[in-house]
Amino acid sequence: MELRCRHCRTPLEFTFVDLGSAPPCQRHLTPAGIDGPELYYPLHVRVCQGCFLVQLPELLSPAEIFGGGDYAYFSSYSESWVAHAARYAEEATRRLRLGARSRVIEIASNDGYLLQHFATRGIPVLGIEPASNCAAAARARGVPSIVAFFGEALARRILAGKGAPDLVVANNVLAHVPDLNDFVKGLAVLLSGGGVATLEFPHLLRLVEGNQFDTIYHEHYSYLGFTTVEAIFRHHDLTIFDVEELPTHGGSLRIHARRKEQDGSGVAPSVARLRELERAAGMRELSWYRGFGERVAETKRALLSFLIEARRAGRRIAGYGAPGKGNTLLNACGIGRDFLDYTVDRSPHKQGNFLPGSRIPILAPERIFETRPDYVLILPWNLEAEIRRQLAGIGAWGGRFVLPIPELRVIDDRGER
Repeated sequence: MELRCRHCRTPLEFTFVDLGSAPPCQRHLTPAGIDGPELYYPLHVRVCQGCFLVQLPELLSPAEIFGGGDYAYFSSYSESWVAHAARYAEEATRRLRLGARSRVIEIASNDGYLLQHFATRGIPVLGIEPASNCAAAARARGVPSIVAFFGEALARRILAGKGAPDLVVANNVLAHVPDLNDFVKGLAVLLSGGGVATLEFPHLLRLVEGNQFDTIYHEHYSYLGFTTVEAIFRHHDLTIFDVEELPTHGGSLRIHARRKEQDGSGVAPSVARLRELERAAGMRELSWYRGFGERVAETKRALLSFLIEARRAGRRIAGYGAPGKGNTLLNACGIGRDFLDYTVDRSPHKQGNFLPGSRIPILAPERIFETRPDYVLILPWNLEAEIRRQLAGIGAWGGRFVLPIPELRVIDDRGER
């Protein structure tokens, strides 16, 4: 079967990285299913030579990943992410002068982690969330939510029934969309009333620079550079008029977009700066995308060498977190219970289950202080500061943290090597 780019339809002939195969990263195993089989799917990422969109084929549909009412990721269990959302809500309210007569829609609103900050200001909100269990959690905290996947058809129904929003937010969802053109066309429909959309997504430039191969998993159909996203939006008559670089998720972008016909107030200098940054880095040349696979292989070798030596020396190792990126790392490196005794996670939705593929048990964070491991492997490395605060004091028994990305680091509870 010939694979074609999901945006421009160019045949996909060039590999970005091949991580082998893995089960879906959020499909945790229950105790009842621990002895059952798992389906594995390839993690072979290509780059389009036409528009430079880096992408996985749609081996799993969004309905298979997010549907069924058992999606395991709830945004509110990350304190730093909720704080990030609160700051954004304050800035957006001030910048757009939002009030009781405004309307804010969030696409992929999860458990209401962000919209709650608008709702408490008296601003009407609506969440669009395909995972029914996450939408139920959002409603429980006072955030009206509909269970649906977003695209042009849904945008037209919302526009006809509720009118045009002043602000559309879509954080960390653009990479999760197999039909990019339908999604962005839906944004254009919602913005027909003169509103603004902001979208956050991990920046491909930072993924490569930071060797963040573990952010590749089946939920992420695309890996996005600014210039490529700008071209996709332009194709649907949307103008990106501002862009911000953010530290979240190892380095993200927040773009601000509006309809082309609303373009009278100009474009911020940040847009040209980001465009030039990517050009100077080489992101408009296929050669930039080659060689990443070998960097990934060396990272795997370094981590495995450390774990093997630690285990041979009789050291005990636990993990922290059960994120999607952690499952990619563990499965790509072949790390199971022969290396990690267990991992811990704050989300009760994950505790008591087992990681897909590696089948490592997921326990409550208190387990760290009960068993006193010599090393704690931080799987959501982007939350390093937050996790070190939560586990402050492991140095009392000589415990240390291990960070696998971008390169192996072993630090104490004060952050010192």
